[in-house]
Amino acid sequence: MHQPPDILTLAYKQPFMQEQLILLDEKDRQIPGSVQYMIRRYEKNPLWNLEDTGMMVYHYQRERPNENYFELRFCLSGNTYCNQREKDCNACRQHSFRQCPDRSETVDVMSFRFSSVHLSQFVKPQPVIGTLSDNVLHFKHPSSFSKILSLCGRTRMVLEGVLNHNYTDSLENIFINAQTQMLLLYSLECMMGEKDVDSFQCKFLANEADREKINLAREILLEHIGEPLTIRELSRKVAINECYLKKGFKELFGTTIFDFYQGQRMEHARYLLYEKGLSVTDVSVMLGYSSISHFSTAFKKQTGLKPCELLFKA
Repeated sequence: MHQPPDILTLAYKQPFMQEQLILLDEKDRQIPGSVQYMIRRYEKNPLWNLEDTGMMVYHYQRERPNENYFELRFCLSGNTYCNQREKDCNACRQHSFRQCPDRSETVDVMSFRFSSVHLSQFVKPQPVIGTLSDNVLHFKHPSSFSKILSLCGRTRMVLEGVLNHNYTDSLENIFINAQTQMLLLYSLECMMGEKDVDSFQCKFLANEADREKINLAREILLEHIGEPLTIRELSRKVAINECYLKKGFKELFGTTIFDFYQGQRMEHARYLLYEKGLSVTDVSVMLGYSSISHFSTAFKKQTGLKPCELLFKA
């Protein structure tokens, strides 16, 4: 089964640990006869450096067509959120946002899922050879895929509207339905303007089974955060050639296996030191380092700080 990368991980360039996320607001709804959408707003840690990111997910099951779907996912950072709700906050009602004592900078994660039944209303009878967008809307493209999307100004404007509108009840459904159609249009235009989804530099990645092995390797790395694995051990666990594993990982995730794993270890170390208040000694042992000095050197190289300096900031 196709397992697309996590949108937060793509935006942060490193995996997120669930305990790092402080949920401020959540909305998960199905518009009757239309799109299913989810919005989650998290408090942004000042230490995080995220890039606004979009992703398209095409999920295709030839034997189970009822499970087919097309999904758009987005992650935006830098918006603000009033914990009192703006309509109840005097400063926000007067547009004095900087004076609001309960305003937080946020990371907003959104998804919009379209069923095959919903998309069928937009398609004309398919020609023998259709474009990629035609094949996606008809669910005739033969394999699942994920594709990173560039966020143009039009897309950002729509997403800002979805996050900040004041509609409720039926009017909210009408508004969200209209905005998601625009997101669908802009995303398909983006897809058609770039190279085909099946064009990989590593030709073996055109095989979905091999892509799944690379995804599995990433999951295994996350499960062994305190037990370093060699590339040979990892390749055996996922049953793929070491060279293919290294090249495929770099193409799918934009980083080497070592840099990915090291970044995740240091991010988890930062969480344990800054949020949990554990000692440098305890954290170095938990992450499998043979000495505190080795851990401190690796941590400073990744973050620019010594572990003890982060403790002083907590």
